[in-house]
Amino acid sequence: MSAVCDVCGKGPSFGKKLSRTGRKALKRRVRSRTPRRFNPNIQRVRAKVDGTPTHLNVCTSCLRAGKVQR
Repeated sequence: MSAVCDVCGKGPSFGKKLSRTGRKALKRRVRSRTPRRFNPNIQRVRAKVDGTPTHLNVCTSCLRAGKVQR
């Protein structure tokens, strides 16, 4: 399943994972930065499109906002 919302087009974003040194690493130095991918929370939902029920890949922010009629 793709990580793209069919309603708003939200897709994955990219960033870094920080590896910190020592115990209680909140205020310690950053040892390394590793690239990572943040996927949106995509749910497969049965929704009505033009009066006919179809399956859509929808992010949970669109579901909570009521942009999809089930």
